[in-house]
Amino acid sequence: MKKNTGQNRSITTKWRPATRAVRGGTWRSEQGETSEAIFLTSGYSYDDAATPAARFAGEEPGMTYSRTQNPSVQMLEERIALMEGAEACRVQASGMAAMTAAMLCQLSAGDHLVVAQAAFGPTRWVTDNLLPRFAIEATPVDGRDLDAWKAAIRPNTKMFFFETPANPTMDIVDVAAVCALAREHGIRSVVDNAFATSALQRPLEFGADVVAYSATKLMDGQGRVLAGAVCGSADFINNHLLPFQRNTGPTLSPFSAWVVLKGLETLDLRANRQADNALEVGRFLETRVPRILHPGLPSHPQFALVQKQMIKPGSIFSFEIDGGREAAHAILDALELIDISNNIGDSKTLMTHPASTTHSSLAAETRAAMGVTEGMLRISVGLEDPQDLIDDLDQALRKAGL
Repeated sequence: MKKNTGQNRSITTKWRPATRAVRGGTWRSEQGETSEAIFLTSGYSYDDAATPAARFAGEEPGMTYSRTQNPSVQMLEERIALMEGAEACRVQASGMAAMTAAMLCQLSAGDHLVVAQAAFGPTRWVTDNLLPRFAIEATPVDGRDLDAWKAAIRPNTKMFFFETPANPTMDIVDVAAVCALAREHGIRSVVDNAFATSALQRPLEFGADVVAYSATKLMDGQGRVLAGAVCGSADFINNHLLPFQRNTGPTLSPFSAWVVLKGLETLDLRANRQADNALEVGRFLETRVPRILHPGLPSHPQFALVQKQMIKPGSIFSFEIDGGREAAHAILDALELIDISNNIGDSKTLMTHPASTTHSSLAAETRAAMGVTEGMLRISVGLEDPQDLIDDLDQALRKAGL
């Protein structure tokens, strides 16, 4: 199999983001296919015994085993790295596989990390429950408060980890400020960018060391497969992440890689359209609910920071209603068009109650500290006509007596 002659990195890095999303990382076999091929194979055969020996020794490029390399998977890795502006990328079997690998590949017993307290529920489960089993301690802080990050640093602090926007409170972390603080102290910064993707925000451009993704979300965009990705320097990916991933096996299937490759071709279009739709829906809800947490509205307390570091504020936001869980569930039950689902980034609009779904594994006091209330609902706006979404929300609010 030969690579497309156009995939010279000195050429592809000159391409603009939308072109990278369509063309980046494309390989072509001798068949000359225009759509990327799916290589559904676990292993590879060789012409002679010397070839695998050289490949396993790192003396010769080539495939050895699909837990480590696969053409379909590598195409996706090359494309995401180009889109992110990263030197390298490795994809994983799910978003949480990516988050966990990004942490465990570089932390050891006795290490310490600082994590923004507003985060996806399973991420906090990893930092609060899994890592301590290996004598790795995590300190949660208000990610919006730079002084809190400073105060949490210890001599053994090795990592800062945060999401921005955060799930589901929509807290915004000042990427440039927090990552500069990390570098000043020799700490590696890891940013979960799943709510935005490189189409709307590029943390590496603001000083982040590592960017992690649930590619299940906007990258796929149609709720079809699970996938994750970690991007960073070649040194980090090859010398920290790759040995961990190769030997523990959170491997993405070639089929799932192909599906995400197809999703990336329309990511720029979808992310921008969905962000526009979400802003229109958010403006309506702002007139109907007690509190809305939308990064694109001037009412958001970090609106100015959003304008500084995001191209658009994204398609996901939260709002709060009076009446707690009972009222929140009543609204969900009254929906006629919008789906009740805990996924995000789909072309279909989805809504969930975080306290009883995505963050239900956390203790009530942890949810309270994060700002996840019983009356909070999170919505991921899709590609439908925004007026139809507004009509559905309006009738659901009325049916719920709001």
